[in-house]
Amino acid sequence: MNTHKLDIVHQDFHPGNILASDFKDYSIFISDFGLSKLIGVNPNNPEKRNIFGVLPYIAPEVLSGEEEYTKAADVYSFGIIAYEMVTGFPPYPDISHDYDLAMKICNGLRPKIPFHTPKLITRMIMRCWDARVTNRPTFKELFRELDKYYDDYEYYLREGKNKDSEIGVQIKKAEEFSANQESTNTTTTTTPLNYQTHPQAIYTSRLLNYSNLPKPKNEKNFEKKLKELTISDLCPGNSDLFI
Repeated sequence: MNTHKLDIVHQDFHPGNILASDFKDYSIFISDFGLSKLIGVNPNNPEKRNIFGVLPYIAPEVLSGEEEYTKAADVYSFGIIAYEMVTGFPPYPDISHDYDLAMKICNGLRPKIPFHTPKLITRMIMRCWDARVTNRPTFKELFRELDKYYDDYEYYLREGKNKDSEIGVQIKKAEEFSANQESTNTTTTTTPLNYQTHPQAIYTSRLLNYSNLPKPKNEKNFEKKLKELTISDLCPGNSDLFI
């Protein structure tokens, strides 16, 4: 994200602030910088604890007041957006977006990624929403990662080269699973295709001032799941990808 190069954080990053004239040629833009700010400006602002945004996309350390809004908080939001793009479902559509949800997010609740999602993509998303802020990737790292996946898949798809590309193999398996799912008219995703949005599931920005939230942490098995998605297992020979 170019704004991060300028030390600007968005602070309200969610799908409602993403514009596209044509997804085919990647004409995608981030909008609504009304809440964005330069990092370090007005550190003693008495209103700094006021939180404004869409609850499911707000990083847990921001919700709890543990930390000021940082670049890593924008990365967390990107992780939730990436989940939505991969699954086609908004986060937490079937429950109320209230204090209880904020409490659960601080305690490690995250959307459930379908098991057939390419593992490289699952790992990327999980790293973005890690409760350990310093463990999240930067947008520069994410760009490098996604750019490599894109190049590998293009060679695999268009030119028939790089047939052992891990991302190509994983995407092919995911497509085969989806095709089989449609043919059998069944689904194993964690959100049913005919889900109904809870009347208090609010996907527009609003003031969210919750007190007495716990210090953010990952769910019990988060680190174990992330460790299982090691780069050595998924993409041998590319161990420098996440440096």
